[in-house]
Amino acid sequence: MTLSVFGTWDYVIMAGTMIASLAIGVYFRFSGGKQKTNEEYLLADRNMSILPVAVSLMASFMSAITLLGVSSENYNYGMMFVLVNFAYGFGTPIASRLYLPVFFGLQKTSTYEYLELRFGPRIRLLASLTYTLQMVLYNSVVLYAPAIVLESVTGFNRLISILVVGLVCTLYSTMGGMKAVLFTDLLQSALMLIALLSVVVFSAIQVGGFSQIFIIAKEGGRLDFSNYSIDPTERHTWWNLMIGGIVTYLSLYAVNHTQVQRLQTVSTLRRSQASLWWSWPVLLILSVLTCISGLGIYAVYRNCDPLLSHRITAADQLLPYYVANAMTIPGLAGLFVAGIFSASLSTISASCNALAAVTLHDYVGRWCKIHPKFEPWLSKLSACTYGLIFLALAFLAEYLGGVLQAAMTIFGAVGGPLLGVFTLGLFTTYANEAGVCIGLASGMAMTLWMSFGGPRHVAQKLPVSVAGCAYNVTVSPTVITDSSNYFYLYRISYMWTSTFGFVWVLVVASVVSLIWRHQQPWQCEGRHHPDPMLFSPPLARHLQQKYQSDKPVVQNVIMASSVQ
Repeated sequence: MTLSVFGTWDYVIMAGTMIASLAIGVYFRFSGGKQKTNEEYLLADRNMSILPVAVSLMASFMSAITLLGVSSENYNYGMMFVLVNFAYGFGTPIASRLYLPVFFGLQKTSTYEYLELRFGPRIRLLASLTYTLQMVLYNSVVLYAPAIVLESVTGFNRLISILVVGLVCTLYSTMGGMKAVLFTDLLQSALMLIALLSVVVFSAIQVGGFSQIFIIAKEGGRLDFSNYSIDPTERHTWWNLMIGGIVTYLSLYAVNHTQVQRLQTVSTLRRSQASLWWSWPVLLILSVLTCISGLGIYAVYRNCDPLLSHRITAADQLLPYYVANAMTIPGLAGLFVAGIFSASLSTISASCNALAAVTLHDYVGRWCKIHPKFEPWLSKLSACTYGLIFLALAFLAEYLGGVLQAAMTIFGAVGGPLLGVFTLGLFTTYANEAGVCIGLASGMAMTLWMSFGGPRHVAQKLPVSVAGCAYNVTVSPTVITDSSNYFYLYRISYMWTSTFGFVWVLVVASVVSLIWRHQQPWQCEGRHHPDPMLFSPPLARHLQQKYQSDKPVVQNVIMASSVQ
């Protein structure tokens, strides 16, 4: 059912958000160095301050899908998912101390250049192609999903949504480069925060106070954090949220090119590490607010569930339905929509810029020599092209059925195997190109099989009611199926998928590397030992001590950690 609640002030706020984002892009196009060098366009001249980088790290993957999905998750399954944020906290020192120093010390524009230095050109190409496919598919969904959801509950036309958001994002990220992306992320994150706060405040007022949200949620079984089961088929437990959360965090913040590129926009390693550390509390605040908003909506609709009463057609529509149905003050719906689309803008703009860097350095740069004068123009052309590809695929997504869930699944399934490849490169000297290529290919095949194979058991939601609806509702009886009737791999929790892929690559690539003694890059170059700069600080220190008499020709990555 469509609820058209948009008025003049709502459109003014929406238009203001888009104009402000464009203005930031125009400003950085014609100020400072005017994006004349690739260093400025892709890496903001490596002189950004900590705050915009920290916020951008959060905004890059806090998409509209996250806002809609996490609030629905807490409404239907309870607040246990919030524990994953503590796993992110444990993952932060691992990423900042063991992974980041290597990438920052090398000062390479593309993260995948590291793989060629460590292993060889084939794994670099395979990994960068995997990343490109992953991000193109994911971002077209980021653009499409909120548009279709918001159209169904607010009357906001999906075609206009896709065109406006897609074109605005493409324009400002193409014109202003990394600086525009980072500063628009600040604006858009503020709008996301305001949108979520407004939902929490309004739901608290409706149920009689902020504490009432949690009292009602506890009565409905939404505050149960007691699942310590080691059964991998359990949807959410302390074990899979902590272990799976750490692996997921590292796959995003330690080795994903979109994040590593942002972490190189500051001047020193210390500032880069500080940016990563500060991004965690920012992410925690947004994530907790999203979880509480889901509980607040449950407290309001616990006796007349919108999905059971056929007011909406999908669980992800809960958050916008609540805004359209309950937050009727002029301008608030527009503020919420601006926050939802800001989440999409921040994710898409980050990806346009990151994919432009990968295209220039991992594809074009491999086959031909580019004059430095033309590099910024090629980067801008690539960023614009990717923005238009996202637009085209967003329109096609309407006709591809399950592509939404498919894209989200691919996003998670690819991260673990790629993390395994980088981890072997950073923490071992025996892993070789043949081993990691076979490990990555087989690991992704396994995780995608686990994620897409079927038929699958549907997790049982926590109970809701329609007893309080003001009209008669016909509810279909709930069919509870025995999960043991399904193939075991298809029953494993999605929180274990990345961990499974990560461990698979570590084991398979290690076995293949130890059996198939393939030449390492340093052996091909006539050197008898690896460059310590390519390894994580603990291993780099060991190698430096072991080969110190050989006087390595390049500076040890350990020295990078002392840069102030």
